[in-house]
Amino acid sequence: MNKPKIQTAKIMLVAGEASGDQLGGRLMSAIKARHPEIRFIGVGGPRMTGEGLESLFPMDEMSVMGLAEVLPHIPHLLKRIRQTAEYALEQQPDVVITIDAPDFSFRVGKKLKGRGIPLVHYVAPSVWAWRPGRAKKIAGFLDHLLALLPFEPPYFERVGLPTSFIGHSAVEERHGGDADRFREQHGIAADCKILTVLPGSRNSEVTRLLPVFRDVCERLDEDFPDARIVVPTVSKVAQVVGDAVADWPLRPIVVTGDQDRRDAFAASHAALAASGTVSLELAITGVPHVIGYKLSPITAWIARRLLRIDTVTIVNLVLGKKLVPEFLQQDCRPNRIVPVLKSLMADGEGRAAQLDGFDAATTMLGFGDRPPSEKAADVILEIIEKNSSAKTGISGQ
Repeated sequence: MNKPKIQTAKIMLVAGEASGDQLGGRLMSAIKARHPEIRFIGVGGPRMTGEGLESLFPMDEMSVMGLAEVLPHIPHLLKRIRQTAEYALEQQPDVVITIDAPDFSFRVGKKLKGRGIPLVHYVAPSVWAWRPGRAKKIAGFLDHLLALLPFEPPYFERVGLPTSFIGHSAVEERHGGDADRFREQHGIAADCKILTVLPGSRNSEVTRLLPVFRDVCERLDEDFPDARIVVPTVSKVAQVVGDAVADWPLRPIVVTGDQDRRDAFAASHAALAASGTVSLELAITGVPHVIGYKLSPITAWIARRLLRIDTVTIVNLVLGKKLVPEFLQQDCRPNRIVPVLKSLMADGEGRAAQLDGFDAATTMLGFGDRPPSEKAADVILEIIEKNSSAKTGISGQ
């Protein structure tokens, strides 16, 4: 028979930032658990290369966000888009999986349209939040979409794009941190309250948010002088973050690495975080928190005119109410954030409400079910098998 065995398949994945690297790495691991001989090529970061990806170029080159941040990089990004598409055509993988980073991913996908390679995108674009017309546009070149949120598939299926809800990736991370180990390691007493501060994973985020977060911590020092601050971060911004918080009050502890992050969350009493998946991670681990976030003025101006929602936090979106307080743009100011965070630190009413709501939201997002990466692997392997069967049928005629 001409039908190739799925074990010898070649899968191309393209990730553009740290969160996509995590998604891609978990997906690769789930596929390898069933078919360890499958080869992976494409673009990824340390998690994906650790799973065996042969990366075409460093993923960090694409880790920019917002119009003002992207503009200076456009010529180089366009070059990488062409290079990625040409590589796919040269390698002829059994499937191409682009992961999030839609500005990059969809341009690659358009160049591969109609070239005989199944195209799957992992993380549905937020058409329910802005630019709903994107659903029809991407249906014109994608073959399948993997959605993280339960209400997303209908937006795409109504325009003819097969979409699978697999659950949010954050629910499958191992969240069993060790609070006692963390406190012992850093000399923190058992009754000392810990505030976790998460200023983001991009340079543009941390430089914009750290001054605000510092002011918040200075004001909290007046009411909680014995508290400690923990700042989990990622390697690419660790130096910037470490230098910035060195003279903060409440003796900040900067940690990197997944285990230290989990341990820090387990030990935390409350958190102040940038907008993003981290809010769901905090919800899963039962850490009450508030969100503070600022975009560049240009990006924010555009967003205000395009957004169709009044919340940016996943837990709030799923529950249909603002359980987690958000302080965005002009509201991202210490005098607004401090009273709410102070209430969480002091075990106010908002703390109990958040903890109750977290259970409902995380269940809706797949917590306790089969891991999303395994569900994603089901879809990808089925696509490869169907495409292989179709080609075999044609060649056998």
